[in-house]
Amino acid sequence: MTKKSVSGLAGLSSLVYSTDTGRTCPDCRQPIARCICKAQKALPQGDGIVRVSRETKGRKGKGVTLVKGLLLDDDALNQMARELKAACGVGGTVKDDVIELQGDHIDTVVERLKKAGHTAKRAGG
Repeated sequence: MTKKSVSGLAGLSSLVYSTDTGRTCPDCRQPIARCICKAQKALPQGDGIVRVSRETKGRKGKGVTLVKGLLLDDDALNQMARELKAACGVGGTVKDDVIELQGDHIDTVVERLKKAGHTAKRAGG
């Protein structure tokens, strides 16, 4: 049996691959297919209102549309981001349960979220 590990700071190491089981989760050390870390992650908590805002801070003056408060798991959140990016024709990403879309698309996003059955409103100025 061959095992590979990744060494971190202060001599810590974790198993990342085993020829017996394949890739393993570095947190729970289970095979990826039986990882218990993902199963324990709960849905984000909130008041059920999706807030859509525009922000430029920390982006060298470039505006982005932020979608906060979607109570969806990771896969559904990524799917919603994909749909919103396609509807607006822009790029974007998901960071810390917040969808970021490049540019100012608040009206389009609010309209799409309402069609999808979410309670959405504009936030900020």
